[in-house]
Amino acid sequence: MNTDDKPINILLIEDDSVDVMNVQRAFKKNNINHPLHIAFNGVEALNMLRGTNGKPKMNPLPRIILLDINMPKMNGLEFLKELRTDPELKSISAFVMTTSNDDQDKIEAYRLNVAGYILKPLSFEKFVNAVSILHSYWKLCEQPETAI
Repeated sequence: MNTDDKPINILLIEDDSVDVMNVQRAFKKNNINHPLHIAFNGVEALNMLRGTNGKPKMNPLPRIILLDINMPKMNGLEFLKELRTDPELKSISAFVMTTSNDDQDKIEAYRLNVAGYILKPLSFEKFVNAVSILHSYWKLCEQPETAI
């Protein structure tokens, strides 16, 4: 089986339900059929990744995390700090998708080894295009068969 065809879990961490729907619609429009799991904040995401507080553990763990910065309970940068200190989770590729164009947020995100920092486009068409480019990038990058 071609690696393009193998399903990989993707975790979207986003508190805005309209943005969640836009990501789901953009995946459909781009024929991205990978399972998309959704957490509404960093705390919920960590529970899903670790199997804590009554959440079943994602199995297999996601290869890709799409992450908003501005969220309640635990924002995206706080989530990244926690992710990068966890030996089982630290190697997961994370992409920030946010409306924050703040240089400090960008600097902090890259210090925490994000694979990319993407500003959310205002139009749905631009968003679909951004997801298409992101999908092409994922397909281009080689991943090991097992967790790192």
